[in-house]
Amino acid sequence: MSEDDSRFLSRARELRADTTRHYNCAQSVFIPFAEEKGLDTQTAFAIADNFGAGMRIASVCGAITGALMALGLFGLNDPKMVTEYFREIRIRHDGHTDCASLLAANKASGIPKKQHCDAMVFENVKMVEDLLKAAGRI
Repeated sequence: MSEDDSRFLSRARELRADTTRHYNCAQSVFIPFAEEKGLDTQTAFAIADNFGAGMRIASVCGAITGALMALGLFGLNDPKMVTEYFREIRIRHDGHTDCASLLAANKASGIPKKQHCDAMVFENVKMVEDLLKAAGRI
């Protein structure tokens, strides 16, 4: 764990580095927060399973849906906050929120898929953690 890593980010890094089991982007964002709320890893894995790869159809990025699940788990569901979260993601990623368009933009920039997906996971874990801290939930 680096000095800049929180326990959530450190856990997400562990999941993304695990070569014995694939943790999709949604699972990699959701599981660290789900464990904090007392959900076992297997249950959290199952909940987020169909949200990877843009809900398996290259739709909304799994890291984003995992983040939204984590926020909801902690009771952060204010529409204004969610809208602001999406606005920030769009700003950071040239308007893209779908898995397919994010991957295409990064491929065009020469960024490998794994590197892009890891970065999306870590970015979203940090955003969730910041929002939870600001709301006094962690």
